[in-house]
Amino acid sequence: MLETEKKQREVVTATAGARGASRSRTGRGKGTAWFLAIAFGGSWAWILGGYFGLGLSMVNPLAQLPFGVMPALAAIVVRRWITKEGFADAGLALRLRRAWPYYLAAWLGPLVFAAGACGLAAALGLWHPDLSPLDKAAGGLPAWVFVALLMLVVPLLTPVYAGEEFGWTGYLRPSLRPERRPALATVVTGLIWAVWHFPLAFTDYVTFTHTPVGLVVWAAGFLLQEVLLAWLYTRSGSIWVVSLAHAGNNMILFLLTGTLLGTEGGATAGGGGLGATGVTLMTMAPIGVACACAMLPSLRSSLRGGRRG
Repeated sequence: MLETEKKQREVVTATAGARGASRSRTGRGKGTAWFLAIAFGGSWAWILGGYFGLGLSMVNPLAQLPFGVMPALAAIVVRRWITKEGFADAGLALRLRRAWPYYLAAWLGPLVFAAGACGLAAALGLWHPDLSPLDKAAGGLPAWVFVALLMLVVPLLTPVYAGEEFGWTGYLRPSLRPERRPALATVVTGLIWAVWHFPLAFTDYVTFTHTPVGLVVWAAGFLLQEVLLAWLYTRSGSIWVVSLAHAGNNMILFLLTGTLLGTEGGATAGGGGLGATGVTLMTMAPIGVACACAMLPSLRSSLRGGRRG
């Protein structure tokens, strides 16, 4: 009799667990669908209305703001009202004591990448080193002063870039079960993040000489960035580390390389004149090296495990 009751309790417990897991999967899928609908719908509607309707320039940071914060708003709505999962696992803690090396890497990394991209362009004969475009962009300030000021501004802009990272890296990627398939979750997140940006290619934000090629290269660039951002988030446990890196990528890496190598400087002004596609390709090289270095320990561990098996 006791054995029968014990087995019945085990069956009930297993059934309840299976139902709970099923509800969890259903809730996660529902949350992800709502997140994507709000993030894409709100952001793309803003571009449609703001740029094509009101004639706002998407180069203007204030015009970009509603577009950029929509993923965070989507994550907040989903966490608070749709899945009601709350914010305990949202990575909102600063974790300064444990994560300071990753904060430092997030802050200095984009400057290192910019130097690497410019060095590669020079080595390939695509750019003759000349920092004068930076002097002009800074209104006459010496280039080193301009770069130093940008480095100081980047941490101040971290909360602004959390508008994207709280959504993409802090909500979307975890919803894709990275504990089971981390590489797949990162790739999917990176590609979705890239596609979310695509409407900007049809505004004054960026100009590609050949739009289809430019979008493919742009997507690859976003994917490499997401690999590093996901690595920083996994290591630090803080969305603020990732947001700092994102701020640095925009304000240091792409601003400097765009001015020195791309259309902002222009060949006649001393810049490389590589255009948006060429600049993206140059930046992908050092970022790719960093991705390989970040992934090397995991790869070695997998290889050792395979040998043991």
